[in-house]
Order: sequence, then structure tokens, then C-alpha cells
Amino acid sequence: MTSPPSPTLPQILLLLFVLAVSAATPSALTCTTQRLTDSANKLFANCLDLPVLNSFLHWTHDAANASLSVAFQAAPPNPKGWVSWGINPNGVGMVGAQVLAAFKGGDRGAVTVNTLDLKSYSGIVPGKLSFDVWDMRGEEVGGVIRIFAKVKVPEKVESVNHVWQVGPSVTAGRIDRHDFQPANLNSKGILSFSGEQSNVAPAVDPVTKKKNIHGILNAMSWGVLFPLGVIIARYMRTFPSADPAWFYLHVGCQVSAYAIGVAGWGTGMKLGSESEGVQYSVHRNLGIALFCFATLQIFALFLRPVKTHKYRYIWNAYHHSIGYTVVILGIINIFRGFKILHPDEKWKTTYTGVLIALGVVALFLEVITWIIVLRRKSNKSP
Repeated sequence: MTSPPSPTLPQILLLLFVLAVSAATPSALTCTTQRLTDSANKLFANCLDLPVLNSFLHWTHDAANASLSVAFQAAPPNPKGWVSWGINPNGVGMVGAQVLAAFKGGDRGAVTVNTLDLKSYSGIVPGKLSFDVWDMRGEEVGGVIRIFAKVKVPEKVESVNHVWQVGPSVTAGRIDRHDFQPANLNSKGILSFSGEQSNVAPAVDPVTKKKNIHGILNAMSWGVLFPLGVIIARYMRTFPSADPAWFYLHVGCQVSAYAIGVAGWGTGMKLGSESEGVQYSVHRNLGIALFCFATLQIFALFLRPVKTHKYRYIWNAYHHSIGYTVVILGIINIFRGFKILHPDEKWKTTYTGVLIALGVVALFLEVITWIIVLRRKSNKSP
């Protein structure tokens, strides 16, 4: 029996290259393949592959002294970026979180770790945490930044709300704004000390809840009721039997849309005032313009002259142009809101389906209306 041929030198070099690339690539890692130790050189008792941002968390909970030893690991978007991990003692999400942020750029390229008390979106500055933290240090290995620390946690708690994040840059020792992609917005969860983890995010935080309310109110008002009111006014009045019912339906739709829209606009302005570090200028300016035009449209109800008035045609031009402007601006701004809020695709698909349905109904009624108008003209002709 002949022995198998020995591997050649190129084959050996290729194997070593593949192994080296696999070991250095963060995406190839899982928490179970990493062996990280705490300040006492002990392996962490638990680890978790976090669901977004290619991040990992190792931890050991010491119930005796109510402390949590952690090692967080993530790769920043670029070498000059930053990573962070923290606990939100009083809620979920970013606002109120007590955070450890790390970036490379200290003496001789060392990793600097800062503590951040995130009182608001604009308050991303170093500050003392609301709980004790010690044995804090950072390191960088193959483009991945690790944060090690021990933090004090409340006694007899079984879990904490935690957040994590990565960002592209640091300016003058302060981390810059991170991206607002779905992965960045969903980087939060519940850390259970029992070790039985399910990467399930906690209940919707108050800010996200306000955003959802803002989106629903505006989609229903400017995006559904207002176009529906326009369709009623344009097509129902063609039928004599629908007069004056079409008028009251039209007014009801527009007034309801305005009332709901003002509530949605108000929640949007409130969100803007509470999020000084987050600006969506185009969405905000479109919203303000939409509110102003809609208010002018409501005034048209009180300025409406009788049909026989000599200036009625001016009122008609004003009323129609403002109405169509509100519909167009409303739809545009709703889709901009989808880009900002990043809801499940089903919501955007559902609203798109509603618009298509309204468009089909309007097209059908447009054809019917022209048929009726042309017949009336032919009947009047000698």
C-alpha cells in the first residue's frame, strides 16, 4: 500500500492563509469561539451573539456583591470609529442609558474608554454614570474593539435593559453621531442573568412609541382621509341625487383629516424639540408647509361664496390648488417618514396598497364622470 502524497509548500501556505483570514474576520466569529477573561483572569460565565451590528457580549453576574463583569466586542465601521455598550436603568433605548464608549486614538494608538450619561440625543458627552464602574479598559485586536469593565447592578434583579452601538468617527475625543439604519435603531435588548438568552428586544421605548403614533396619525389624515375627501368632492357631485350629501361627506373627511393631522403634526414638533441632536430638516419643513396649507384649506370653508357670486371662480381656483397641494405634499412626506422610522415592510406595503386602491377608484370614477358629462352635453345640443 502506498502512502498518500505529502502536501506541497503552496498547499501549506494556502491553508495557513485561509486560517489566518478566518481568525481575523469578525463576521466569522461567534461568542463560543472566543475565550475572553475578566480582570481576575477568569473565563466569563456567559456569552451572547448580539442580534445586530456583528457584536458580542461576555458577562459574569456576581449576585453576592451585585456586580456584572462584562466584555463587549464589536468592529467599528472604520478604523477611526467607535463602539459602545451600556445599561439603561430606567427605560429602554438610548435616552437615559449609562454607556461605556471606546475608540482607538490614545497614546501610541491605545484604546480610550469613556463613560457617557446619555440624558438626551444631543447630550453625547463624557459624564459620570449613575452606578459604580471599575476595572475599565479597552483593547483592539484585528480591527475589533473590546471593552472590559465591572459595573454595579441593583440587588436581586434578574435582568437589565442594555444597548450597544457603533459609530464612524470621533472628533476631539468625543464620539460623533452614528448611522440610523435599522441595525443601529434595533441595537437594544434584555440581558437576562439566568444565562437563558433570547435576542428579544424589550417593549417599545417611549420615543419609538411617540414616533409610531406620529406616523399613524399623519398617514391616516394627510395620506388617507384627505385624498378620500378630494375624491368625494370631485366625483360624487356629478350625481344630482348625491347633493348635498357629497358636500357634508367632503367637509367631514377634510375636517377630520385636519384634526388628526394637527395632532400628528404636534407630536412631530414635540419629538423634534426632544431630539436636538437628530435633525430631519426636509421632513420637518414639509410637515410645517403641509400644516400651513391645510390650515388655509380649512379657512376656505368659512370664506366660501355662493355659487352665483362673481368671484366664485377665484375661490374655486384657490380651493382646488391648495387641496391638491396638500394631497401631494402629504403623500411625499409620509414616504419620507417611512425612510426615517424604518417600520416593518408590511406597513409601507399596506399604505402603498391603500394609495393604489384610491387611485384605481379615482380613475374609474373619472371615466364615469366624463361619460356622464359628455352625455349631458350631447342631450343639450340641438
